[in-house]
Amino acid sequence: MRHPDVIFLFGGKESMKQTVKNNLLLACFIILKMVLQYRMIASGYELHRDEFLHLDQAHHLAWGFTSVPPVTSWISSLIYWMGNDVFWVKFFPALFGALTILLVWKSIEALEGGLFARILGASAVLCSVYLRINTLYQPNSLDILCWTFLFYCVIRFICSGKSIWLYWFAFGFAIGFLNKYNIIFLLAGLLPALLLTGHRSVFKNKSFYYAIGLIVLMILPNLIWQFRHDFPVAQHMKELSSSQLVHVGRISIIVEQVVFFIPSLFVILFSFIGMIFYKPFNRFRIIGLAYLFTMALFIFLKGKAYYTLGLYPVLFAFGSVYIERVTANRWRPVFRPGAVAFIWVAGIFYVPVICPVYFPEEIQADSRIVRLYRDTGQLSWEDGKEHSLPQDYADMVGWKDLTLLVESVWNKLPVAERKYTLILCDNYGEAGAINYYSGNRLSAVCLSSDYINWFPEMEIRSVILVQKKGENVPDDVRLLFVSVDRAGTLEHRFARESGTSVSLLHQAHIPFNRSQFLSMALLER
Repeated sequence: MRHPDVIFLFGGKESMKQTVKNNLLLACFIILKMVLQYRMIASGYELHRDEFLHLDQAHHLAWGFTSVPPVTSWISSLIYWMGNDVFWVKFFPALFGALTILLVWKSIEALEGGLFARILGASAVLCSVYLRINTLYQPNSLDILCWTFLFYCVIRFICSGKSIWLYWFAFGFAIGFLNKYNIIFLLAGLLPALLLTGHRSVFKNKSFYYAIGLIVLMILPNLIWQFRHDFPVAQHMKELSSSQLVHVGRISIIVEQVVFFIPSLFVILFSFIGMIFYKPFNRFRIIGLAYLFTMALFIFLKGKAYYTLGLYPVLFAFGSVYIERVTANRWRPVFRPGAVAFIWVAGIFYVPVICPVYFPEEIQADSRIVRLYRDTGQLSWEDGKEHSLPQDYADMVGWKDLTLLVESVWNKLPVAERKYTLILCDNYGEAGAINYYSGNRLSAVCLSSDYINWFPEMEIRSVILVQKKGENVPDDVRLLFVSVDRAGTLEHRFARESGTSVSLLHQAHIPFNRSQFLSMALLER
């Protein structure tokens, strides 16, 4: 006789043969997910601007950063140790996406869903916006995985009543917090949901408070770092709100939720219907309420639409199980294969909408693709204006050309002068790209994000200055150097950085140290 915990883990009444079959099918979904993620970006694209920043954090390990908590830097260190190749840069977001499918599968098992429900749930996750999210090396993929894990812990705790799941929840929340502060919003949504349901009895469980202690213990180093650096996350959020979130509309947040999950939207709808009308789901209504409270919070604060993506994998689990229940008899032969087929067929047409499978020249040559991006709102950038390409795509071209331009200036300098030459960029994308594509032979910085804290301690005699389109070297700065020469301009019509200029400010009359240069540069801003 099998141990009860083993039976619960492998799906209850299933035979060992069926369990092996199910696990092999799960493995196929995971392998397919990993393979597909490497096929979702056309070969002509480069890394995304945000990826460069995260990769550079590997060289400046700390318990916190201006832009993100520390977990991403730990993964970046691992990527660097493995060779810093694009394969490994893309491996980890793909892995986190595959593990999200695993958790949805296991959530369906915990809800006593059968094979059809598991296939439907895995298909719904696979054929969604996560195909795009999991191509980018950003904190988002791990963030979604952590949200899904927390919901899984809630399900398992409700099903078993075992306090161990409170500790697993605490561990998952702490990792999520150290990856991206966004997970705090999930906690803000879960708390009122907890108070409105019978599960508020958890407040009488001493393990609940031990779990809180575990969270505090795990995140304390980051909180101390924030305190010692005057909470840069607050300043970062203020800048984000004024420069990007100001253009976010509340209606657009709701519309984008639909666009994110077009092939599998019906599964999400069935999850809410099930939580309202399906009696066995009554005890799980805390999850539906948490969704509503968290979504309302994001809409009220006008957060970016993709901040909510961690809410949906668990809904796919509930929706799939409920669909399996309502199609158990009469509609089974028609609806079940039709539901799975619809997701996959719709997914084939959906992929070009969310993933850069076409290179910019192909997009511009096909008016139907341009119209598709316009109709789905992807041509509107953070500046509130409409452009010829989705912003993310424009953020993935031109970096190698810019690096070659900077390298051409660097290579013309006498070797003895290079150690006194600073490469100063306009933004973190430029700085990170130059560092990455030069194989870290060059060390560029900028006055934004974390780079302002990474300025080298050096005597600065010359500066290779990378400026955005339309900017020139101010006259008062020119007077500080023997010569100022424009070395070239990035000419790439599809790049967001197109028009960026590179100048050499050669031989300062009086060399600068780090503090003097930063003071002058910040004043010029």
